[in-house]
Amino acid sequence: MSSPETTTTQPALPTGTWNVDPVHSSVEFQVKHLGIATVKGQFKEFEGTLEVTANGIDAHGSVQTASVDTREPQRDGHLRSADFFDADQNPQITFQSTSVRAIDDEDFEIEGDFTLHGITRPLKLIATLEGTETDPQGNERVGVSATAQINRSDHDMKFNMALGSGNVVVGDKVKILLDISAVKAA
Repeated sequence: MSSPETTTTQPALPTGTWNVDPVHSSVEFQVKHLGIATVKGQFKEFEGTLEVTANGIDAHGSVQTASVDTREPQRDGHLRSADFFDADQNPQITFQSTSVRAIDDEDFEIEGDFTLHGITRPLKLIATLEGTETDPQGNERVGVSATAQINRSDHDMKFNMALGSGNVVVGDKVKILLDISAVKAA
């Protein structure tokens, strides 16, 4: 009797090199403030690439920490400081995939190395293939959305203040939300 074969499936992303189009994409985060409200922010400067071959998918990207924008300049300045991103010493947040596994035809898990505040930890993104389309200029595009969650304390971002209620000013859990439109390289 022969042993069963193991097969690995990959999501139905079209093969090729896909470069993130920052004009039609977003890199956002959400974190609790005072334990009662969610503060949302984004990074305005980022880049990324999906390399899709018959053998698998490689995804990598980076954001410029100094480009953080929460629509409140004083808070953004504090986030750039050594209390949080320490943008002068850690100008980038990076992600490099180590594996991609299909869940079904549209959904997949991307595991990889996530570096924030100079500390690299594993991260799992849950992603969805939103579709493919040719834009009016004739460029092939692919849409992918992805989410993940980290604890900022795992990356030595521990600034906080306790409140009398037991809540803290800034929550430890941070949601990451990516909405990507990528253009196929010529």
